[in-house]
Amino acid sequence: MPTERDVWASQLRKGVLELAVLALVAQEARYGSQIVDELAARPALAITAGTVYPLLARLARAGLVKTTWQESPVGPPRKYYALTASGRRQLTAMAAAFGDVSSALNDLLGDLR
Repeated sequence: MPTERDVWASQLRKGVLELAVLALVAQEARYGSQIVDELAARPALAITAGTVYPLLARLARAGLVKTTWQESPVGPPRKYYALTASGRRQLTAMAAAFGDVSSALNDLLGDLR
């Protein structure tokens, strides 16, 4: 049974997932399961593939990421996701907004952290 903290953390993850995914693909093109694995390596951002893949499709439809198929050294070709110029502008705007919110919350929380 999830605790209230688990439920709250899940909602926070969902709220910042788009920012996290855009930040990952800004570093270098990545394929879907690689994105899932890299988020999972950061427990506060871990989320299921069933959440990440629809987000990637939405980002592609919005023109924020572009996709390419590349041969895999093991198995079938993989779909890679890379940031577009529009995606970079969106990432910059989202990062600034997140910084503002984070700073304001840090001020409010003070010594509780």
